[in-house]
Amino acid sequence: MDFTPIKDAMTSKSYGKIADVCDDLMLQVSTQGIAFEDEWPYTIHLLGHIYVDDINSARFLWKSIPPAIKERQPEVGAAWKIGQRLWTRDYAAVHEAIRGFEWSPEAQCIVAAFSELYTKKMFQLLLSAYSTISIQDTALFLGMSEDDVTNYVVEQGWTVDSASRMLTVKKQPIVTEQKLDPSKLQRLTEYVFHLEH
Repeated sequence: MDFTPIKDAMTSKSYGKIADVCDDLMLQVSTQGIAFEDEWPYTIHLLGHIYVDDINSARFLWKSIPPAIKERQPEVGAAWKIGQRLWTRDYAAVHEAIRGFEWSPEAQCIVAAFSELYTKKMFQLLLSAYSTISIQDTALFLGMSEDDVTNYVVEQGWTVDSASRMLTVKKQPIVTEQKLDPSKLQRLTEYVFHLEH
């Protein structure tokens, strides 16, 4: 079986394309009646869906994986553990699931990329949801130690109250749309009209 398209997507770090590449290839192989269960890169396929935050497709794929594969390939179960945590919105446990397994070199790349993406997503969630939050809670959400998370958020402009162990969130400035001057619009319209006639 030729897994070149999957390998190419992994090599180019096009992790956002992995799920689609795997889905298309699996469909092609299935329609040809080729038995592929033992060779299929289920871990990468699951992680591809998780990377693009398509947990429904990851669940469907997990349910379709033969039980014998799940038993023989513990990495497949470890990938699904991340998916389960996302499904139940157990945000802090996502980081535990990521760190709780010794990933193969192939999977390590996409897991590390997902971890970074997920941390940024959680940071944006905290940014939009809180004005103050404890260091401990922030560390859970971002999957870092309390010291690391304090350094991370201070770099983002947050402030720390050491006595209360609370962080004050620095909100991002709201970008307002620039209003178009009606006289400029009129001149542009006249100019375009002149060019056309």
